[in-house]
Amino acid sequence: MKGYDQWFGVPRKEIAWYPKIDPAKCIGCGLCVAICGRGVYSYDFADRRSVVVKPYNCLVGCTTCSNLCPAGAIEFPSIEIVREAIKKYGVFKAVKEKLKEKVGDFVERAKKASNTGADITRIK
Repeated sequence: MKGYDQWFGVPRKEIAWYPKIDPAKCIGCGLCVAICGRGVYSYDFADRRSVVVKPYNCLVGCTTCSNLCPAGAIEFPSIEIVREAIKKYGVFKAVKEKLKEKVGDFVERAKKASNTGADITRIK
């Protein structure tokens, strides 16, 4: 789970945000496996359906798989879980610090680019 073990400094397992698949609704298309970039799902070829194998890899607040599931088989807990975690763990402060860091990086890169005559609109 390296890389996904924290969410803005909060241990990921402290936040019960992950998908559940209703096997009665799942049509076995595997779309959730294909679209999730965090490896939350795997495909069970014997049962011909997707299964949640790494629930805490799920990005807190993300519902992309549920929104795209053609059968409506994927459910998430109430968004209140995310709101409570934000309040309880002071996530806004961590996000603010991360944004300051990103802005600082951008400013430094822009300064370097302007010193070389580079086109600032092309910085990546």
